[in-house]
Amino acid sequence: MGILDKRVVIITGAGGGLGAAHARVFAAEGACVLVNDINESAAQAVVDEIVAAGGQAAVNTSDITNYEDSARAVQQAIDTWGDLHVVLNNAGINRDRMFASMSEADWDAIMSVHLKGHFCITSHAVQYWRNQSKAGKPVSGRILNTTSGAGLQGSIGQSNYAAAKAGIAALTLNQAAELGRYGITANAVAPAARTGMTTAVEAMATRMAAPTDGSFDYWAPENVSSLFAWLASDASSEVTGRIFEAEGGKISIGDGWRSTEGVDKGARWAPAEVGEAMQTLLAKEIPAQKVYGT
Repeated sequence: MGILDKRVVIITGAGGGLGAAHARVFAAEGACVLVNDINESAAQAVVDEIVAAGGQAAVNTSDITNYEDSARAVQQAIDTWGDLHVVLNNAGINRDRMFASMSEADWDAIMSVHLKGHFCITSHAVQYWRNQSKAGKPVSGRILNTTSGAGLQGSIGQSNYAAAKAGIAALTLNQAAELGRYGITANAVAPAARTGMTTAVEAMATRMAAPTDGSFDYWAPENVSSLFAWLASDASSEVTGRIFEAEGGKISIGDGWRSTEGVDKGARWAPAEVGEAMQTLLAKEIPAQKVYGT
């Protein structure tokens, strides 16, 4: 049927926005999709749409921030379709504030949904795949994480969100390094697309509006879904530990932190001497991309 024929996938936050687009594209490529969302009616609507189109899907309402409840999603996928191959961590929220005005609740909510949310279901899936591997069964596991340009380069008014998304990028690198031995790959994508979160501001909604003349819909979430779908397939087995960016028809790699040649005195720098070293370092530096909003 497609590049995901009979692969079993859990997609979190799939009741709307990017997650719903991912679910539809994955199902169209032959995947069996567990549509996870705490909004059961929204998840059911996506499932009904997939089933009406001839695909396979089921609703799951596990709380991705609750470790024990997240196990239910993994077990449901296995009980329903006999296996699990992919976890796509998509669910997210916004609590935008300037750092000086940010509350502890704003911070904790973002860390819980984004960073802990990327851990819970994936942890249970990895345990399942590791047990399969130890039992001598072939494993083709895929961890697909959702980071953000905010996490890769910062974003004014989003300190909590940027920190969580940066954590997700680092988590992805660790997962790839640690889990390859079990047949598991881990990659992340920073999407740019039209969703409820990105169009909450009127100016962004206008900028990202779908064209009415039949031309290419640059901000359509399905543009991002195609990259995720390929990364979820067997064809991507050699690609792991990468941070991709997807916007419109463009796919790029987020090239991460790298150590420069540095300045080595061969001995301890006296505090007053560090300024000289700093001048040399900054003169050779390739500046980072600017923080969004600056």
